[in-house]
Amino acid sequence: MQSSQRADHNHALEYAVQRANDLDQRLLVVFGLTDDYPEANLRHYAFMLEGLADVEEALGRRGIKFVVRKGSPDEVALEAGENASLIVTDRGYMRPQKRWRERAAGEAGCPLVQVETDVVVPVELASGKQEHAARTLRPKIHEYLDDFLVELNPTKVQKQSSNMQEDGLDLSDIDGILDGMDLDRDASRLSHLYRGGNSEAKKIFRRFLKKSLPDYDANRNQPQTDYVSHMSKYLHFGHISPIWLALEAKNASGGKNTDSFLEELIVRRELTFNFVFYNDDYDSYANLPGWAKETLENHKKDNREHSYTAKQLENAETHDEYWNAAMKEMVHTGYMHNYMRMYWGKKILEWSNTPEHAYRTTLYLNNKYFLDGRDPNSFANVAWVFGQHDRGWTEREVYGKVRYMSSGGLERKAKPDQYVEKVRRLVEQDRAEGPA
Repeated sequence: MQSSQRADHNHALEYAVQRANDLDQRLLVVFGLTDDYPEANLRHYAFMLEGLADVEEALGRRGIKFVVRKGSPDEVALEAGENASLIVTDRGYMRPQKRWRERAAGEAGCPLVQVETDVVVPVELASGKQEHAARTLRPKIHEYLDDFLVELNPTKVQKQSSNMQEDGLDLSDIDGILDGMDLDRDASRLSHLYRGGNSEAKKIFRRFLKKSLPDYDANRNQPQTDYVSHMSKYLHFGHISPIWLALEAKNASGGKNTDSFLEELIVRRELTFNFVFYNDDYDSYANLPGWAKETLENHKKDNREHSYTAKQLENAETHDEYWNAAMKEMVHTGYMHNYMRMYWGKKILEWSNTPEHAYRTTLYLNNKYFLDGRDPNSFANVAWVFGQHDRGWTEREVYGKVRYMSSGGLERKAKPDQYVEKVRRLVEQDRAEGPA
């Protein structure tokens, strides 16, 4: 278990249970905890470990042994599976995740089966190439939706493994585990705001269905409100199944609100998985389409009315109070309203001395502070700021033909003054309740 960190609605887990039953053998679930995952820090690891503690408890109720061991995930899987009849793994789509699974498959002394369970429609079934935009992927996704939006019932374990003598980390002492890890500690823990885990994700989502889904379509792009599900951070760590979320939303019978939510959850999200799977340069400026790179190059030497260093941006030291509020929301809560994420990224492009530097800065800040950073969504959304999954627009200074966003447009479409006030309160709450 690596990408799909949950005991509920996990196709890889259920397949493993079924095969263990077929073989009349016990099932051991292992997780490899490495402290050098690219750009991961204390904020990310604390949230993840809270989720793993939730997994341990849930698997224990099913009689399944779960162990977390320090080490590279491929090493941990190979060591734990040295005498196994079968190794089952979930699927990862980004470079390190692919590399772990390829090595484990190549060196395992038994068959290894990979089961996809963190998207609704399997990536390679939906499309065999990188898609240009949501409009090109949407019909391909919808062709298969009814086949995959299906309830997954747990399989009863025939041979319990809870009493297996397998050593692992003590997940009741998350502080102790974190203290023993070599981590970047600049981004603080956010346990006082969000705790990781499937059970916590379900509570938050059920609250969303009751309070926010009825007005989701009208308000989802209003950053001064809170009509969002907050599921992206849980989806990032595999703490919640996108299929479970989709089925719950459909059962809520929200009409156009449900349709709008499912468009974001399935089509828009799975476009980003398509992007990282088929584009080897997903985490660099090189991934941009030719027209975007050309137009940004043509406007590279344009005069910039405002220019800021990466440190000034990180400290929210710009002339724009809306942008500063967005940066503070990110730093203090690990989250930023999606509409503000777009504005935030566009302004970094506008205020940086080159588009390449802007790209590196945007990705650095995104991956450092967001709980859902370092995710297919993150890499695709940053690329979108610079023209990926978009088309050419009216040409202008600095941006060229890449889509532009202005504070005036923000004021016409939302109420950013109220957003600034909302963030001020969130920052005060974080300073009062957060870690010292």
